[in-house]
Amino acid sequence: MYFEIALTNLHKTFNPGKPNQVNAVNGVDLNIKAGEFVVIVGSNGSGKTTLLNLISGSVLPTSGSIAIAGINATKLPDYNRSKWIARVFQNPVSGTASELSILDNFRLAAIRTKAKGLTIGINDDFKKQVKEKIALLGMGLEKKIEQPMGTLSGGQRQALTLLMSVMDDCKILLLDEPTAALDPRSAELVMHTADNLSREFKLTTILVTHNLKDAYNYGSRLIQMAEGVIIKDVDTVHKSHLKQNDLFEWFG
Repeated sequence: MYFEIALTNLHKTFNPGKPNQVNAVNGVDLNIKAGEFVVIVGSNGSGKTTLLNLISGSVLPTSGSIAIAGINATKLPDYNRSKWIARVFQNPVSGTASELSILDNFRLAAIRTKAKGLTIGINDDFKKQVKEKIALLGMGLEKKIEQPMGTLSGGQRQALTLLMSVMDDCKILLLDEPTAALDPRSAELVMHTADNLSREFKLTTILVTHNLKDAYNYGSRLIQMAEGVIIKDVDTVHKSHLKQNDLFEWFG
């Protein structure tokens, strides 16, 4: 199955008919190919995060349609889309259980969309698998899998959250400003990890970011939003010819 995403005349209005009405997304048409890495940029209030929420199902549209892998997902809430979609949030705490060990967090991630039994089901093979994945980060955390997740730094937790996102059979990875709360070194590690996972697992990936350096360095397609609509859509070929200053001029 090819996990393309198709948005057709998508609208989202908050508080309709009231003085504080907000037209967050205004008739967006967008087709994202399977395996494509799309980066979305825009000023605050441009609609980019609402668009990500619409794709994830945490917010349902006012009108328009959403198709995922050819299936009409317009009215499906997020828990019905979790079999396709993994999401990494801005706050590293959001994607992990602080009181549980690293190993337990990985086990919960591995059975995220599967029927739950009475046991967690951790065995030596699973421990080995987790250690091998974590070792790829080069942070030495594979030696600390029994350590509570809450004792780690934000950068460590965010990197582990990315690895956890591919423990189950997800096909779509949504990155909601995943480096906004991190120091530069941790942010670089998280983005490098996200890029590698996207390529290795052929994930359809969408990154929402304010970081123009990341928007320049990562992704195969670049979209700019303003006032709830797409105002620029730069494909792979044209993105390769962009200069970083070009992006700064978009917001000049």
